Amino acid sequence: VQLQASGGGSVQTGGSLRLSCEASGRTASSYITGWFRQAPGKEREFVAGITWNARSIYYGDSVKGRFAISRDNSPNTVYLQMNNLKPEDTAVYYCALYLDGMGPSPRQIDYWGQGTQVTVSS
Repeated sequence: VQLQASGGGSVQTGGSLRLSCEASGRTASSYITGWFRQAPGKEREFVAGITWNARSIYYGDSVKGRFAISRDNSPNTVYLQMNNLKPEDTAVYYCALYLDGMGPSPRQIDYWGQGTQVTVSS
């Protein structure tokens, strides 16, 4: 499985960005996909996750009500719409794929994409 993330950038507080993660290989659309982020000096943090059929969606507490995850299984792309961004959202965002179950720990991830930088200025 390969995961290709895109859509990061720099915005001001209150702005919006949409991240995309395109998955390929090994029937990637059949698995659970999520987003994590990591700020300098901090541990990697769960942001959101979505099952292959979008029936189950979970968010980290710090982004609930501001971020929305969605997916389009053709062509195997997961999106993270980020609204009302805050400086504390500044981080490298990673697309991730779970082969079995979803949870907030990075140790549960089976495949990682490359990160995309999101910077929010005050």
